[in-house]
Amino acid sequence: MRLVFIGPPGAGKGTQAERIIKRYALAHLSTGDMLRAARDAKTPIGVEADKYMSTGQLVPDSVVIGVIADRLAQPDCKGGYLLDGFPRTIAQAEALDKMLAEKTTPLDVVVELRVPDEELFKRLAGRGRADDTEDAIKQRLIGYSNQTKPLLDYYGKQSLLKTVDGLGTIDDIFARVTTILDTYK
Repeated sequence: MRLVFIGPPGAGKGTQAERIIKRYALAHLSTGDMLRAARDAKTPIGVEADKYMSTGQLVPDSVVIGVIADRLAQPDCKGGYLLDGFPRTIAQAEALDKMLAEKTTPLDVVVELRVPDEELFKRLAGRGRADDTEDAIKQRLIGYSNQTKPLLDYYGKQSLLKTVDGLGTIDDIFARVTTILDTYK
């Protein structure tokens, strides 16, 4: 199964992704984790990405697409994967579609976790990450709204999009997600 997980920062994608990858034996491709690791290791791509991340801006497509292309070529992705935090823009989605078409391995499903903004702000402010300042949180939510929400239409037109209510307990949300994913096993 090849799936994309879409949702705003703080929607619980990471928490749900951990459970999904275990249940379905998928590789977990979290661009946020990959970019934070590169930043912390002070790699050239990490230093470049940090210029944007530290101010709440989205990392440029060229940087993110390069990271994803390298990761999709790894052997653990052959059995399926969950993309978490990518694509975030139509340009990234089109680049991903092109990459996957060349390998004749299209996406199976795109799952959106939907959570109201007030709840997102509360969750993000409570995480305690260094990059979760009030201004950075506001910028990330605005960035998501402006750049990522158009993906819902993009994937909806391809009949790939499934929306899940992201409110409730972790178990409740997981049950909603697996009800959808079980049809793709």
